[in-house]
Amino acid sequence: MVASFEEWLETAHPTVRSGPLWSFHVYQKALFAYDLAWEDCDKLLKDRRGEMITRQLIRNVGSISANIEEGYGRGFGADYAYRLRIAMGEVRESQGWYWRAHKLLPQSVLSHRLDLLNEIIAMLVPIIKQQSTHKK
Repeated sequence: MVASFEEWLETAHPTVRSGPLWSFHVYQKALFAYDLAWEDCDKLLKDRRGEMITRQLIRNVGSISANIEEGYGRGFGADYAYRLRIAMGEVRESQGWYWRAHKLLPQSVLSHRLDLLNEIIAMLVPIIKQQSTHKK
């Protein structure tokens, strides 16, 4: 079970931690959100009504870090900003899926996940603006 973000940081694989993306705090938060969603899906799958939510939630939360990775791999500038905007859309959709799950998750879990996703949005916005004006 995932505890705090700080404790989670220590569990990340050394190869991931030594990669160039690890220095981006938003990337760390996106991976953390995925691990939390993974655990949340276990809870959601206990109710048949949570099955569809689980499929969408894990896909969307996973796409946040995946789009950051893909954009970073393509270099900086407009293309990176484009991928980060896609990641932003995935964050917002993840918020929607978490809300759809609100009857199956404890209020404290729901609030924590929505706050974390808001934090990721707040981190992405300035990076997107910076990359949109970045010249290759």
